[in-house]
Amino acid sequence: MKRFDFSAVLIPLLVLILSTRASAEGDGDLKDLNGFFPFNVPDTLEEWETRADWLRRRVLVSNGLFPLPERTPLNAVVHGKVERDGFTVEKVYFESVPGFHVTGLLFRPSWKNAKPGAKYPAVLSPHGHGGRLYDFGVEGVKKHLESGGEKYADSGRFPKVARCVTLAKLGCVTLLYDMIGYADNQQLSRELGHGFKIQRPDFEGKESWGLYSAQAELRLQSIFGLQTWNSIRALDFLESLPDVDADRIGVTGGSGGGTQSIMVCAIDSRPVVSFPNGMVSSSMQGGCPCENASLLRIGTGNVELTALFAPKPQGMTAANDWTKEMLVPGKGFPELKKLYTLYGKPDQVICEDLLRFPHNYNYITRKIMYEWFNEYLGLGHETPIVEEDFPHLTPEEHAVYNDVHPRPAGGDAFERKLTAWLAEQSDQQLAAMSPDERADTVKKAWQTLVGIDDPITDGETAVWISESTQGDVTTLTLSAPPAMEQTPVVKNKREFAGYTHGYNHSVFANRARQVLSRIRAAEGKGHQVVLTAGAGSEPIALAAAVAAQGDAVKRISLANDTFRFADIKSYRDVDFIPGAVKYGDLPGLIEAAGQQGIEVGVD
Repeated sequence: MKRFDFSAVLIPLLVLILSTRASAEGDGDLKDLNGFFPFNVPDTLEEWETRADWLRRRVLVSNGLFPLPERTPLNAVVHGKVERDGFTVEKVYFESVPGFHVTGLLFRPSWKNAKPGAKYPAVLSPHGHGGRLYDFGVEGVKKHLESGGEKYADSGRFPKVARCVTLAKLGCVTLLYDMIGYADNQQLSRELGHGFKIQRPDFEGKESWGLYSAQAELRLQSIFGLQTWNSIRALDFLESLPDVDADRIGVTGGSGGGTQSIMVCAIDSRPVVSFPNGMVSSSMQGGCPCENASLLRIGTGNVELTALFAPKPQGMTAANDWTKEMLVPGKGFPELKKLYTLYGKPDQVICEDLLRFPHNYNYITRKIMYEWFNEYLGLGHETPIVEEDFPHLTPEEHAVYNDVHPRPAGGDAFERKLTAWLAEQSDQQLAAMSPDERADTVKKAWQTLVGIDDPITDGETAVWISESTQGDVTTLTLSAPPAMEQTPVVKNKREFAGYTHGYNHSVFANRARQVLSRIRAAEGKGHQVVLTAGAGSEPIALAAAVAAQGDAVKRISLANDTFRFADIKSYRDVDFIPGAVKYGDLPGLIEAAGQQGIEVGVD
């Protein structure tokens, strides 16, 4: 690596202690999933669309999907057709990645009503917590019948199935697919996917690791990201069916399925109508690990992420839960309406007042959705649409696996194999790029990791920087940051990085933004910038320089280049930043800097 001499420009003038109270570094309360997440609508569509592009990248990066992975063969199996009055049900499984099955039920309009060669609109239906087998029970459904939330004692026991049956009767090919750990999707357990609480030392290590570990977070591997990829591949499956009109696809889910509806509609262009129910809120953002991921909601929230689907039509309801203030100005829906008005389509977003009901996707909510989809999928039915009763499906009619179609292997060994495969494929994808393309990908990713446009405010911890100027060259000399025992975390007792790093920047990111602010200040003066990184500050200097939007940085001198993010063993390490290993670790930063025309040397 080329060495160079900075003696001509190193004339120290002053030492600045540049600090931040970005929440991950201060000793005050951190923002968590129960915070306030307003949507501040820009004044113009141009401003919004710039913001929207940035947000979509954040969603992709946080899900581990930037760039989008290879779409490996689905190897889909559809079997066990059951004929019912007005609809059919089939069992489905396909591979979102090799060996990882997505399971579910495929509902179709009855063959008796089918037209030869006809193509039908399709609906993707993520079910949310409780799973597709969720059953109110004989006694439980009585309460819903009394409240008016359900109409029928039989089909009303299974509200997730009821909506798919009715959609099929209305003429939609509908996929009700299992979230990880529910029903037949058991390769990763429900306890792991939704009940994770304590870090597992045996699943930590550079050679073999599990989900929730520092190694997984450094590669942006998460239950949330896996479910989002499953949703995208589920759209691939629907699109591949010969009786599906790929130009008419809708998405609807409730609760955790509402979260997945928001995410897939934010980053996949294929859906044309959406009904994300129960999770569009400026309040609680989703309490389960499967609804959270590092980096996802830093500076944003579910209402703004829902807005990424605009101006396509989407509906939702406000119930007596965390969505109860959605109709209040400043709390969500009025802002969505304002955005749709900017597009000239104010009627293409609705939020119905169902505050008389608790958290739900009940008979009344489903009716609103049916009529919304009837209009925007062109189903052609007269309104009002009335859901009909049906005998609920038997356990045999639900079961995807049997002796002919055996359940795939899962458990601890499968989890390790899956994380290793994901890492290998990601590494190969980067390696296959041209140097310029790879550097551009790393730069864009690190801009999200660092949060280049997020504010820097006063605080207690600091990056020590000596600044000197000679002519039009500003030299910033970084010393080792002040010692910190570990990264503060939110009060949630579950030891999951996403609960902290999904809403707050890491200590490392805050420090990199401090350096970035000095780079920008020098650039604003028309200066070129030279960075001298002392021991312990090398990755901070590189991250800031690579993420910088301009070309002011010309040289970086590193005390050494031996640091590796992959050596980090805890998400509470002060050098931890989600995604650092996925995007090449320190060598990846050095290469990206070089491709940007920055001379990098070890001094």
